[in-house]
This record gives sequence, C-alpha cells and structure tokens, in this order.
Amino acid sequence: MQKKYTSLFILSLALLFKVTSAQETIYPVGPQQGVTAITHATVHVGNGTVINDATIVFEKGKITTVGAGIASPANATLVDATGKHVYPGLILSNSYLGLKEVGSGVRGSNDLQEIGENNASIRSLVSYNTDSKIINVLRSNGILLAHVAPEGELIDGQSSVVQLDAWNYEDAAYKSDIGQFIELPSFVVRQRGRGFMRQPQSGDPLKEAFNKVETLKTFFTDARAYLQEKNHVVNNLKFEAVRGLFDGKQKLFVRANEVKQMLIAIDLSKAFGFKVVIVGASEAFQIAPILVANNIPVILDNQHALPATEDDDVDQPYKLPAQLTKAGVLVSLSDMSENTKQRNLSFNAGTAATYGLTKEEALSAITLNSAKILGIDNMTGSLEQGKDANIVISEGDILDMRGNQVTKAFIQGRDISLDNKQKQLYERYKHKYKIK
Repeated sequence: MQKKYTSLFILSLALLFKVTSAQETIYPVGPQQGVTAITHATVHVGNGTVINDATIVFEKGKITTVGAGIASPANATLVDATGKHVYPGLILSNSYLGLKEVGSGVRGSNDLQEIGENNASIRSLVSYNTDSKIINVLRSNGILLAHVAPEGELIDGQSSVVQLDAWNYEDAAYKSDIGQFIELPSFVVRQRGRGFMRQPQSGDPLKEAFNKVETLKTFFTDARAYLQEKNHVVNNLKFEAVRGLFDGKQKLFVRANEVKQMLIAIDLSKAFGFKVVIVGASEAFQIAPILVANNIPVILDNQHALPATEDDDVDQPYKLPAQLTKAGVLVSLSDMSENTKQRNLSFNAGTAATYGLTKEEALSAITLNSAKILGIDNMTGSLEQGKDANIVISEGDILDMRGNQVTKAFIQGRDISLDNKQKQLYERYKHKYKIK
C-alpha cells in the first residue's frame, strides 16, 4: 500500500512539472525602441469609431497619432496592415489566469483560494504565475490584459490587472489591488442551472444565507469604525485591506447571479458608499432599470451557457448583453469557462453581436467598457492618443472564429511573441509527417 501511494505521489509531481514548466523559447521582450507606425489599416478604435486606411504611430509605449491621411515619421519602423483590422488589446475583465493551471486535479497548480470565510488581506497578484501556458494561448487570440481575482467562501481578497508579457508578477502588474471580491450566498434552491444552492445537512438554508450577509455587514461596519480612528493599538490587516473601498480607490466586485443577490449588493453600495460591480449577473435583465439608477456596471462572465432557470428563453445568456446595453447598463464581457480556459473572450463578444449588439458595441464590451469598469480607461481600452500602445492586428474580424487570425500584437509598444505550445506542437508534427 505504501508503495502504491509513493508511486501516485511521484506521478503527481511529474504531471505538475509538465503542466507548470515554462515554454523556454517564449519570453518577454524589452521596452519599445524607436518609433513604430502601423499603416493602411482598418482601425477599430474601441469607442464605436472605425477609421479606414488609417495610420497608428506609437513611441516609448504610447500612441502618439491615430487617423487617416497621416504621414508616417521618416524614422519609423513600418508595419503594413493593408487589408487587415487593428484593434485595442482585448481585456479579460474577470479571470483566474495565472492562479489556476489544471484545476482541482493537481492542487500544486491551483493557488486560487485560501481557506476561511474572510480573506480580505489576500493579494492575488503575488500568486500570479507568469509561466502559465494559458497566457500564450490567450495572447494568440488578442487578449493582452487580464483582471486576476481570487475565489473563496465570502470575502475572497484583492484583485489586480496584469499585462500578459512579463518575467514575474512585479513586471506583470498593470494596476495593482484595484478591488475586493466577495461571494454572496444563494437565496434560491434549484435543481439545475446557475446559482444552485447546496442543501445543507441541517438547518434553514435561507437563514444561513442571511446570516452570511449579516457577517459581511458587520465586517464592513467594524472596518469603517476602525478606519475612522486616528491611532490603533493593534493594526488589523483585514480592515486595512478594505481601506480603498471607503476612500474610493478600490471597487467592490460582487459575485452575484440572482436578483436577490444583486439587490443586496446595491444595498451594500448605499450603506457604505462603495463603488460596486456585479460579476456574473445572469438575471440582471430583470432589474436593469435599478442597476442604471444606481450606476452599477456588470461583468458577464459566461455567455456560452444554459439559461439560469427553466422559465428563461433558451437564448437568454446570448441576448443578455444587448438587453442590458440598451437599458443603459455599462456591460463588460468575460470568459470563465473551464472548457475553453478563457480563450473564447472575443467569440463571446461575437455571440453578443449576433444577438442584438452591433459589432463595435460588442468590441467595446471587451475593450473600453472593461477598462472603464476596472479603472484603467485613462491608460488603455481604446486606440487614442496618449494611451498605451496595446494593439492587436488581425487578418479579419477578431470577433469571428474564421476571421480571428492575429498576426501581430503589441503590449505597451513591445512587439510580443505570439507563439504558444499548441503552435509548437503543430510545427513539430508537420515536420514528423513531412507536411508542407
């Protein structure tokens, strides 16, 4: 028996080494050198504007000029984008990227969740793994930035935005500790669909859910009192971690799909003055006017899914982005599917465009809208003068699986590698079988 467990342990270590080892030939590039000009491009600015036969000039990682009829600087490195489409770098607005590689099957690759109900002082950024093989696949699909967040039981911890071309988490940090994530308990017992409440072995599930909400309110009430004190006998790390919620420097990201959960999130916003973002929001179409009235944006993280309830239309997840956008809600799209490992972000937007959004509105939902919600729209999210040169060039429509052929990408002006493990294996077996 001991020999059996030893063998399993060795096998687990071997698998962990295999899945977490870096792709040695794919590495970050240094700062942009000189001036670069992308010419003759169809530029999708990200704010709804499309410029034909346009030029984008960038230097020292910043966009200096965008427009049609612009002459390229004489000293510029030219990138001819004739017949191609140029987009802002896509933003994954809610992700576990770099925190979970394989999932629960290999615990050593999973740094997504801490034990306990209250992990307010946890910083997801310091666990971000820049050697994740998933990162290079996402870059090949045009995703250049990601909002990395922990998961948990009630108070999950702090999230950060990372750029996807870095040696370590310090290099990756694009904007650190932008928000605090919390998980609201379910208030509906369902046999299927999203928002399922597990029936406890004993007790009243609704009472337990409301008790958790009271735990949240008590924590924030105590934190507010603590932060109002000028001097502390003992520093409280959990209270210090939510200081940004009270002074407006951070946002409260609330994982909530049910109407009751979202209404509680709005109550938290009113009671404590927090800037709240709803993450999930599958039933948000039922209270869209309330969200608008309270200036609550949403991140929809799984469009390619079944309806939340049996009473919903079968295509409800597909048309939800258009319903909320038309109602006036600020909407960002993400991709939290375990099957696709977040690579289908642009195709989620493509589905939203099929079900009511325009193509440019769908693009904004994965670029500028995401940047606004994450508080980085002064730096990225659109191709405008003064912003970071986070740029993607595609042969065709980036929202369409047939058109999404990314040929070049820049992060802060750096011409990054678009190689990945899958491309390497493709070339390997082309060589083996002598396929041209």
